[in-house]
Amino acid sequence: MSNALIQRFLSVREQTLSLSRPLSEADMTVQAADFVSPGSWHLAHTTWFFEEFFLCALNNRWPQSEPYRFLFNSYYENVGRRQAQGKRGLITRPGLSEILRYRRTVDQAVLEALDKGVGKELQDVVELGLHHEQQHQELFLTDILYNLAQNPFFPAYRPAASRPKRPASAPSSEMIAFSGGLERIGHDGNGFGFDNEFPRHWVYLEPFQLARGVVANGDWIRFIEDGGYRNPLLWLADGWKTVQAEQWQAPLYWIIRDGYHSMTLEGLQAVVPEAPVAHISYFEADAFARWAGKRLPTEAEWETAITCGDSPTPFSYGEVWEWTASPYAPYPRFKIRPGAIGEYNGKFMCGQYVLRGGSSATPPGHSRPTYRNFFYPHQRWQFTGLRLAADGPDAD
Repeated sequence: MSNALIQRFLSVREQTLSLSRPLSEADMTVQAADFVSPGSWHLAHTTWFFEEFFLCALNNRWPQSEPYRFLFNSYYENVGRRQAQGKRGLITRPGLSEILRYRRTVDQAVLEALDKGVGKELQDVVELGLHHEQQHQELFLTDILYNLAQNPFFPAYRPAASRPKRPASAPSSEMIAFSGGLERIGHDGNGFGFDNEFPRHWVYLEPFQLARGVVANGDWIRFIEDGGYRNPLLWLADGWKTVQAEQWQAPLYWIIRDGYHSMTLEGLQAVVPEAPVAHISYFEADAFARWAGKRLPTEAEWETAITCGDSPTPFSYGEVWEWTASPYAPYPRFKIRPGAIGEYNGKFMCGQYVLRGGSSATPPGHSRPTYRNFFYPHQRWQFTGLRLAADGPDAD
């Protein structure tokens, strides 16, 4: 068996544990909203994935716990009934120590199987499981931020000194032109890709422009102070209804009192004008683009530009997930895989929008230009921002 796969398995599984170490057992159990999950559930669910789809496929006599199968299944209808997502915070037992013991037991069994050798199909399941776990590493951070943000004293998940240094973004006002035409997008088959990144296919693009940088907090403050959240003409109808119902006045976690502050993984911090704006919905991104006299890019425009297309100007990405104007839908000739694994991405292709790029919470090496993230247009607890686009000068 490839030693590289074994080492990767050990590394990814350890990284998930390292994310949990700053937290108490109470921190790991709390669930502040239906759309977030407790940290302990993330630890257990990512373990259940390897148990269900690797160990049980390898040996159908694997002594799987039926209560765990019910508690830690996420959305796999083929597997069976499961705990409702909004009630995951009620899973106080098994406790954290038992969940950690569960991880160790499954890890040992997976490693023993890999050491003996398994076929290509099961190796692919392990690879999928590792990328799935990296998705949950990001969700772990976004969920713990939301949970901690409900505490009126804004406790920090980690000290501010541990925040990685990131280069400043290019100005969002600098637009790079692309001539359009026939372009190929989608995964080329080299290396891992989720099923929704396939197949590679042709798209026709009209001439367009894309900003070199993502929109920054300072840009967003100008939008706020110009009445952006009070002007219905800037908003889609559903977006304006949401603004009114939720009384949005700024991105999620912002507090406008004696200046602009935001809850972060480092606790309450002053908003840095040069940093990318984050925790905004599709509705907000669309309204801001209209206010700025621009629009959101399609995912095909984004991918074409980021992979450099016909421009020598490099684009950086990965600070925030970037909303696109593209509904999350299957690529031409997309086929859902048979069995429970086929439920991974395909069945969610309705009512959501595509985001591209990755964020500061995305594990290193996990994202790529063809990666298609997706969320509902009102959601904003993820590290989501935007990059502006416009029609090209040659477009009618």
